[in-house]
Amino acid sequence: MPTADLPYVDGFVAAVPTANRDAYVRHAEVASAVFKEYGATGVVECWGDDVPDAVVTSLPMAVKLEAGETVVFSWITWPSKAARQAGWQKIMADPRMQPDVNPMPFDGKRMIYGGFQMILQG
Repeated sequence: MPTADLPYVDGFVAAVPTANRDAYVRHAEVASAVFKEYGATGVVECWGDDVPDAVVTSLPMAVKLEAGETVVFSWITWPSKAARQAGWQKIMADPRMQPDVNPMPFDGKRMIYGGFQMILQG
């Protein structure tokens, strides 16, 4: 199957203050509804439970995890890259996603994110 026919995925890894878990969930619930309204087919938020540090590289190292923080791993699925591009334009303009309305309860400068073409879906 050509990759153009497969869904598109946005992936995120962030360091969230452990004390902000409830605030993060509230933030993610609002964001999830907005993403779906603008074309996302699914949103998954995962709170780190077994995220080991390593010597060369790791998720904690990648987000510069500090004491009292937890690694969060998230992804958003879209029907296509074109749907993702159109959706993100609307999401960024949506008042519900503005920092004064729905602030990120973590340091966004240490968030890692990217868009990915699916090459296999099992």
